[in-house]
Amino acid sequence: MTELRTTPLHELHLESGAKMMPFAGWDMPVSFAGTLDEHAHTRSSASLFDVSHMAVVDLDASAAEGLERLVPSAITTLGVGRCRYTAFTNEDGGILDDAIVTNHGDHLGLVVNASRRDVMLPHLRDHLGGAAVTERTNTALLALQGPEAVAVLADLGAEVGDLFSMEASATEVAGVPVWLSRSGYTGEDGGELCVPADRAEELARALLADDRVLPAGLGARDTLRLEAGLCLYGNDLDETVSPVEAGLSWTIQKRRREEGGFLGADRVLAELADGPGRLRVGLRPEGRRPARPPAALRTAEGNEAGVITSGTFGPTVGAPVAMAYVDPGAATVGTALVADVRGSDVACEVVDLPFVPSGSVRRPR
Repeated sequence: MTELRTTPLHELHLESGAKMMPFAGWDMPVSFAGTLDEHAHTRSSASLFDVSHMAVVDLDASAAEGLERLVPSAITTLGVGRCRYTAFTNEDGGILDDAIVTNHGDHLGLVVNASRRDVMLPHLRDHLGGAAVTERTNTALLALQGPEAVAVLADLGAEVGDLFSMEASATEVAGVPVWLSRSGYTGEDGGELCVPADRAEELARALLADDRVLPAGLGARDTLRLEAGLCLYGNDLDETVSPVEAGLSWTIQKRRREEGGFLGADRVLAELADGPGRLRVGLRPEGRRPARPPAALRTAEGNEAGVITSGTFGPTVGAPVAMAYVDPGAATVGTALVADVRGSDVACEVVDLPFVPSGSVRRPR
């Protein structure tokens, strides 16, 4: 068996009583006080997540034009200090990975999923040139999420007053230099902090010393992102799913729709024009029993309708929530469907996403 990798906060996690689990080749905390408590605390205050298992990749600033051949989003017009969520497509229009692109001024930064590191790094080097792609190996990535997160960061000296959602800058938190982006994966306000690995524990301890902050693990991260209607690669996204099917058409700006020129553009642009063969939707199962993947869905008439890709009990919603891919005819809000949950029928209704309103703070127009 391959030995699990550990993040710079591994010893702190053990000291804090974390329940650990293997995830994408890493030994990661799944919970500390318990997923439900960590979920609730993130919604009401601020939680600290270790996301150092994700790959942080630097690209030469000159790679922006080449990057537009790999994603359907506009990159060359991304302003300095701005972040953009996008999807890397393959030649068939399926999603290789979803990622955040940030313009650091002198270079571009990417954060890609840990489970896709071994796919994405060769893909980037093959298409952009090996010299233009560098994975950072001496940094840690922390996420402070929740309605109190920005106040906590400001109290520790971070210059966050001028940052809005999907904006980033270099600053210091508790005297530690960081690259701070006002982003996250919980649906709440907060920040993600890229920090030198040898100072990650120092920063984490400073954040956790604030009474408003508690540690949280992958369990709460998953329930939070699902309530926020956010995709998980390997569940809701894979190499067969297109950005249009996934409900990510909003990541494709007008210029890119008009000019194409990215891998898989023929399929993606055709689906934008004519509609896809399936759509990602939100579901509310009846009762208290979660409907988890890969539960099959059928219409009230008994016809096959799709499959659930993510499902759990939503602690904030107070009821089960799920996401699924369904036939276009079954994607209208209010449509009644039936899920086969381990041989039992569970009635479901198609609903709008997200299940919980976003807490992000957008720049005023």
